Amino acid sequence: MFKIHEFSSAAGELSSVVLRATNGRLEIVVDGEAWPLPQGALGAVLKRYGAPFDAAARVAPVASFALGEGEVLRHVRHLAGYDVIARDYLVYERPDSEALCALAASVAAALLHLGRANSGNG
Repeated sequence: MFKIHEFSSAAGELSSVVLRATNGRLEIVVDGEAWPLPQGALGAVLKRYGAPFDAAARVAPVASFALGEGEVLRHVRHLAGYDVIARDYLVYERPDSEALCALAASVAAALLHLGRANSGNG
C-alpha cells in the first residue's frame, strides 16, 4: 500500500488515500473501501495535471512505489520559498518519457473519481 494523500473527514478524523496493486491492477483505497482504476489511469492523470519534474528542485523523499515495467511513483515533499507548509507531490517516472510531477491532492481526487466511476459507484 502506498499513501498518496491524507485529509480530514467530516467527523474530523484523519483519512488516508492509498494505492495498492492487486492482481496486476491498481486500486485506490479510502477508509478500507477500494475501487479498481482503469488501465493507464495513473499515467493519464499525471499527463493531464502534471508538469515536467525539475530534478534540481529541493524535495524531501517520502516514499516510492514500483509499478512494474520500469514505472515508479514517488511521493515527495517540497517547501517553496513562498509557502508556509510543505506540499506533497507525486512524481511519475517511466523509462520512455520525462518524469511528471503534480500535487498529490489533485492526483488523489482525480484517481478517486475515476475509480468510483469505473466501478459504477460514481
